[in-house]
Amino acid sequence: MGAIAPGLGQNLWVTAAVLLACVLSLWLLSIRLRDASIIDIFWGPAFGIVALVGYALAGEHGVEVRRTLITVLTVLWAARLGAYLFWRNHGKGEDPRYTAAYRNRFPTNLHWHTLTKVFLLQGCLVWLISIPVQLAQYLAQPSELGPAAIAGTGLWTIGFLFEAIADWQLARFKADPANRGRVLDDGLWRYSRHPNYFGNACLWWGLWLIACDHAIGVVTVFAPILMTHFLLNVTGKKLLEKRMSRARPDYADYVARTPGFFPWFPRRS
Repeated sequence: MGAIAPGLGQNLWVTAAVLLACVLSLWLLSIRLRDASIIDIFWGPAFGIVALVGYALAGEHGVEVRRTLITVLTVLWAARLGAYLFWRNHGKGEDPRYTAAYRNRFPTNLHWHTLTKVFLLQGCLVWLISIPVQLAQYLAQPSELGPAAIAGTGLWTIGFLFEAIADWQLARFKADPANRGRVLDDGLWRYSRHPNYFGNACLWWGLWLIACDHAIGVVTVFAPILMTHFLLNVTGKKLLEKRMSRARPDYADYVARTPGFFPWFPRRS
């Protein structure tokens, strides 16, 4: 028996088709709601959908314990993030970033730009980043969880806790009117300016490690690299810090004393 059980190629085509159907439906809904930012809420659940479809298609292929493990971990993260973003964004209208980037810039061909540059792009990213999950569901060797999968589960756990706790601390901070205009520098946010993004990156590197139970999984390293790149340089850290620097006068002091991504002790003033 080879390292990969039969059916992975078909699985990749099916998950791509499912994602395409989902993002097209969501795009049509965004036109009706006049809110392209609803794609943000779908970001996490999209990975859960891919994992569940892959698990259903895998059937008896692969190794049950590994297939179940990576599916459960992916769906758990997807459900938590989706629920959190729905709670945070529901009823607030379109995110101003989408309004400025698309609605104000492309009034005549807005829907084409949101389709290609938002919905289809995010669907493609979800599919690419989820490749380690789909591969792990079809790994036929080893027949039990190996050291890489165990280490990956541990790293996923650390990342999941970092992301969930950081989101909870930030939500609690924003809920207090006394904190309006202030910068959160307590809890995990004392040791990293973006502990939620750090946690997100960790858990995806953990999922990749589970796919590395067999050496062939190493080739999917592009997936956690891509996720980390977006968290650091595209939609995450870089964009948020640019906005915070304009909106919070004391943010520069926070940047000067607090590590940017990897948690560590704050610098002395």
